[in-house]
Amino acid sequence: MDAFARRLAATAIVVLATVTPSWAGEGSQHGLAGGPLKPGGPSAYHLGVGRVESTLDRGDTGAGTLAGPSVAQAADERGREAAPGGTKGDERDKSLSELNKELTNPVTSLWSLTSQFNNYRLANGKWNNNWQFQPVLPVSLTKDWNLITRPVFQLYNIVPHETSSGQFDTSVGLGDTILLGLLSPAHSGKWILGAGPTFIFPTATSDFTGQGKWQIGPGVVAGYLTDRFILGLFPQQWWSIGGDPDRPAVSQLNLQPIAALFFGDGWNVGYSGNILADWKAPSGDVWTVPVGLGVGKVLRLGRLPVKVQLSLQYMPVRPKNVGQEWNVQLLVAPVIPKLLKGTLFE
Repeated sequence: MDAFARRLAATAIVVLATVTPSWAGEGSQHGLAGGPLKPGGPSAYHLGVGRVESTLDRGDTGAGTLAGPSVAQAADERGREAAPGGTKGDERDKSLSELNKELTNPVTSLWSLTSQFNNYRLANGKWNNNWQFQPVLPVSLTKDWNLITRPVFQLYNIVPHETSSGQFDTSVGLGDTILLGLLSPAHSGKWILGAGPTFIFPTATSDFTGQGKWQIGPGVVAGYLTDRFILGLFPQQWWSIGGDPDRPAVSQLNLQPIAALFFGDGWNVGYSGNILADWKAPSGDVWTVPVGLGVGKVLRLGRLPVKVQLSLQYMPVRPKNVGQEWNVQLLVAPVIPKLLKGTLFE
């Protein structure tokens, strides 16, 4: 199974990072994750089915044990200390599981470069496809507080739009950019806590791939972690504060439920999907509510830890005619060396 997973991850990274889907000529209105929001709105800010803290100390985000290839080695050493009588397989199992928890954590101590590929099937039979590049860049401000910076760049957004009755054209371009900064206590035990501002910048190269508005609002995460599961909520709310005067004002919510079970050898199963609300939409078109399941695995390509997750989502509650109906999502998240180590302030 590990060999198959490695081959699948390598193929996904090479193919999906270099090729735009040839079948992605049809798409959808794209709001926060498509769905009820205005055409070209920001995509679902998916955080990897939540991101959960492992037993690695969140306060020690600059530790050399979390830098680059030494991540796996450090996890193995922790495995040997925790289970001195264990086998080599036990050590490997523990290290992959610990890495999986860190890579599923909104306030993680690991740096990673997540690519998320979304393929939305709409109620009108069209397709909306996008590639979101989501670096996760935590730093220790002090020994008691961490700052987790999470930008989301929509490197391509493929959105169809109706040109006349029953006729559609397709726009392809950059989407709007999201920037979230979470301030998190370094020593909160099993509780996962964070809060900070979230922004949307009108960087889209087409009227159909972005909303054309500067937006700001709060982001909050609260959750609880055990060795076997994570439960929590991650809401973000944005209001428009400027931008193109000819584009409509924006007020929108992205609420991510966090629920996942962790298994041995780096496997996890959990809820997948973001609940969306467009407060400016007509009554009946406000909500998009998905029911989704994701299966993830942390593996190593050489010495590089990589998380791969495949998810399927169905939206039983959605806007009429143009809402998202299905989404097939692939996430690939390699861990990278930390560029900022230690605490920034004493």
